[in-house]
Amino acid sequence: MTTHVRREQVSLLDTPYYHCISQCVRRAFFCDQDAQSGHCFEYRRQWIVERLALLADVFAIEIAAYAIMSNHYQLVLHVHEARADGWTDDEVIERWLTLFSGPPLIRRHQLEEELTEPERAKVVEIVADWRERLSDLSWFMRCLNEPIARQANQEDGCTGRFWEGRFKCQALLDEQALLTCMAYVDLNPLPAGLRFQQAVGSVARLMQYALNQGRRWVQGMGQAQQLTVSDELR
Repeated sequence: MTTHVRREQVSLLDTPYYHCISQCVRRAFFCDQDAQSGHCFEYRRQWIVERLALLADVFAIEIAAYAIMSNHYQLVLHVHEARADGWTDDEVIERWLTLFSGPPLIRRHQLEEELTEPERAKVVEIVADWRERLSDLSWFMRCLNEPIARQANQEDGCTGRFWEGRFKCQALLDEQALLTCMAYVDLNPLPAGLRFQQAVGSVARLMQYALNQGRRWVQGMGQAQQLTVSDELR
């Protein structure tokens, strides 16, 4: 089966909206109850909720919808590249250092120590790289998946892959695709027999988000829409 490099799947010139999925490679559930062992992993759901809340504050990427299932999760993401471009260098550094440790040179820059011309140029280069990463889907998913995998491996007493090597990514190219995908993600956690009964209410909620109750203006697909991040992330 042919795979595509991520840069061929993500084109912010075409759309800032993407549906992303990561799936666990193990038989054991990520969350919910394992029918064979009887062990309940439901508490792990909160790991992702808390990590998403952190990343939404750090990255220039907004979470329009999400669903956490027993062996995978789904996200509808909005990449806000212009927001990252508007951050000062110091804001970029502060955001990046929330997640990673930086080189000593950046620490010296923060302390306003005297730097040589090559050192100042290196700081500019590092900050530009971090700014780009803070609006990059692959870096967002990496910062979500890696700590969750380490935490699960430690708890399970094992090593190796926890998630599939590549997350799935689908561009949402128009308004209809965006709302349809948000409805799908919203309904995904429900048992199959309840999905039809809940579908009308789900779509109504999403339209209400888009028209009246959103907290953020989202531009770029025809008319402006307002979308709401789940209250669990607030």
